[in-house]
This record gives sequence, structure tokens and C-alpha cells, in this order.
Amino acid sequence: MKAEKIGAEIQRITHCQVLWDKYSRDFYSVDASSYLVKPLVVVFPRNENEIIKILRFASKKNIPVTPRGAGTGLVGSALGSGIILDLKNFDKIRIHPNYVQADSGVLKGILDKKLEEGDKFFGPDPSVGPYCTIGGMIATNASGSHSLKYGSVIDNLIGVRIITSSGKAINLPSKSQFGNKILKMINRSIQEKFPHVSKNSCGYRLDKITKKTDLQKIIAGSEGTLGIIISAKIKILPLPKKKILFILSYRNLKCAVIDSAKIVKLAPSALELIDKNIIEHIKFDFPAKTGCLLFVEFDSDIEKSRANLGKIITDAKIIKTLTKKDEVKKWWGIRNSALGFSLRSITPNQSLPTLIEDATVSVEKLVLLVDIIKKISKKYKLYIVTYGHAGNGNLHIRPIIRYKNKKLMKKIAIEFFSKVIEIGGSITGEHGDGLARSEFVKLQYGSDVYSVFKKIKQEFDPKNILNPDKIITTKSSMTENLKI
Repeated sequence: MKAEKIGAEIQRITHCQVLWDKYSRDFYSVDASSYLVKPLVVVFPRNENEIIKILRFASKKNIPVTPRGAGTGLVGSALGSGIILDLKNFDKIRIHPNYVQADSGVLKGILDKKLEEGDKFFGPDPSVGPYCTIGGMIATNASGSHSLKYGSVIDNLIGVRIITSSGKAINLPSKSQFGNKILKMINRSIQEKFPHVSKNSCGYRLDKITKKTDLQKIIAGSEGTLGIIISAKIKILPLPKKKILFILSYRNLKCAVIDSAKIVKLAPSALELIDKNIIEHIKFDFPAKTGCLLFVEFDSDIEKSRANLGKIITDAKIIKTLTKKDEVKKWWGIRNSALGFSLRSITPNQSLPTLIEDATVSVEKLVLLVDIIKKISKKYKLYIVTYGHAGNGNLHIRPIIRYKNKKLMKKIAIEFFSKVIEIGGSITGEHGDGLARSEFVKLQYGSDVYSVFKKIKQEFDPKNILNPDKIITTKSSMTENLKI
């Protein structure tokens, strides 16, 4: 069907806003990733009933449907060639003592402000936190700098309401027959094949589901492939009364990650890393030969932690000790701007593709991951920008590559992912699979786990209309539809 016919039919059955003009389609053809996929129509449903009607229509006509939050994802998860469902109208927030019920279109920045009024907060804090939506965070199993202590979305998700492709509303966890069927597909031998890492957004997180009350966790990281997220019940916590942030200067990445494995044993609330490519764009008089910074924060047992940190670190200088709220916020702003600073390191004919940028290993194996990065840099004669969540063993790795060199991108990705899997890691810790990595999900888990993923997808979405070719795919999409 043509865009005009699809748009007119959706308007007829729902009366909600539907756009299919060139400007709107172009606007929704991109997100924060390196990809471009033009949709047929963009729809702004106002309630569950409208979503149900749209999904039944799409299922009947075999039209792909891709849900979208704020479009801040880095792997193209929110891009699709059919119907885009913009969920911005789903924006209700209901705060309770220990949890909040938030609709999928709620911006985290707005939620944070409302929670702060009651001295509460939601743990996961991506660097684009103020601008991403709760639905998008669930869809990618988002994390952030403080996930070391407070976990990823999957660790804070109490319940979720979704609508499947057949137009059925489901609450998870559930004691329903549907829930029992999903639970029966998951067994210990399958779960043992998942990487032993603190953060993982690759595939469906079956390893986190051990009982019926865990069933909601299958939606965390599912990227809109199992159902349209309507709302979620998420855990909230009291705001820490005090914080102390240390900025540590190191000669190189290797020294910093060796110390990271020691520092993490002190139970910091955050342990972050940025390399020299980013440091050179920060306006501060760093010590000579600073090749890497660690951001180490504690929000409990502060004096004890301060003393213990001094005993543990080697080959490092503490260049900042911050306790004032404004100063702590300022330096976290610097860390959260790492990607922006990275972009200043490239020329107009270069790019920082989001291809191998989200690997996670156990923190003890970070030194092996740094060695892999170094070898790839040397082999392919590339500068590689590195930053991220050292405490979780999750580094964002951005090779600087000349535009249009797709063969090189693919070659590096295959080599890098294979080595990460070899040392027990995950190819994506928090950003998800999307267009960038879905073709490598089977490589990560093997045929047995992947076959269960396919059965779960079939159960939720038998016609494969929900964000097709994300997570489960036979296509190679990594270097297709790039904005170059």
C-alpha cells in the first residue's frame, strides 16, 4: 500500500494525527544513530484503543510497525520502513512511595524533576537522560554512569504493560497461560550460555527470568520487537544525602583499567573512564602526560571510601576531590559530554560509526579488552576513541573511519565481536542490537539460545510486524542504510 492510503485508513479508524508528508517522513527517517530508513507514515496515538486498531490494521496488511520514543538510541532501533508509532502522548506519571508508574512517552528529565521534589530518584541515568523516554529506556535496557550501584533498567523494572501485534493488551509479570508458555521456553542450560557480565543488552534477557514474577524482564532490551510498551512500574530510591567525586589522572588506559578492578571492590556508586582523545577538548590544566581519567564517586561511607581509595590506586594522581553539588554536577556534565567531545576529534571526511561501541566484559577482563582495542588500532592504523563505564567493564569504543569504507567497518566488527565473545563478554552492554548488531546476536549466543529467541518472537509477534529484523534477522544490516 502507498503511504497516502495507509495514512488515510489509519485516520479513518482512529482519528489520531497521522503524517506522511515529505518533511515528516524525512524527520523520522533518522535518529541519534548512523542510519537512515524512511518510513511510510508517522502516527501519534492518544490511547491504547488507537494502538490496538493500528496494530490490527498493520497485521492484516502486513505493514511493519516501529515504536519510537525520543530517538536518542545509537543503533537504529527506532527506525523502520513502515508505520512509526510516536508515543509522546503517553505521558502520565503516578508516583508512589517506592515505585513510579510511568507511561512510555514520559521524558526522563521530567520524571527526574518530579521525583527530586520528593527526594527520590530512578537509578539508570544514560548520558542523554533528560531527553530519552521511559519506553525507549526499557526497549534498550538503558543503563548509565550509576548503574554500577543502581543497576540497568532490567534491574529496576517491576512491571510493564504492552500491546502485542495481534492487538492484545498484556500485563507482565502475569500468571496467565501466556506467561506460563514463555516461562516453559526458558531453562537453566539456556541461561548458562549468557555472558557473565554486569550489563547486557544483546538479545532477549532470558538469564534474568527464573520465576513468574520476573516475566516483565523479557521486555527490557526487546527493542519494540515483542510489543508496544504502554506503561511501566519502576523502582525508585531515596536520593543520597552526600556524594564525593574523585577525578584521577593516569598515563594510559591500561593503568586505569588495572586500577578499576581494584576500585570496584570499594563499592563506588560510579566508576567512569575517558581517554586522551576526549581529554584534549576539556578546558582544564591537566598534569603532563595525562592519557586517561577515571571518575570515581561514592555516595555512602564517604570518609572510609576516601581513605581506602588512597591506599588502592597506583600510578595515578587525584587531581580533583569534589563534594559540592554544583561542582559534582559540572564534572559529570563533562563526562556525559564524552561523545560530543569525541566528534571534535574527526575531520569532515571521517566518521565515528556506532558499530563496535558498546562491548562489556567482567571488570577483571577490562585489561584484555583494552589489549584487543590496541591490536585493532595498530592492525588497521586507526585512532580509536574510548570512554565509558569502567566499573561495569562496559567501554564505548569509536574507531575513526573514513566515510564509505563499509568493508573495513564490517571486517573490524567481525574481528572485534569474535574476540569479545571469546573472553566471555557481550557485544552490547546498554545500547542494544538494532540495525548495527542484530546480525551478530546468533554469534553471541549460538544456535540453541537463538532458536529460543525465535520461538519467543513467534509467540509475541507471529506475523513479524513489530520492528522486524531487529534482534531476530537473516539480513546483514550493519553497513546498510548508513547516513554516508
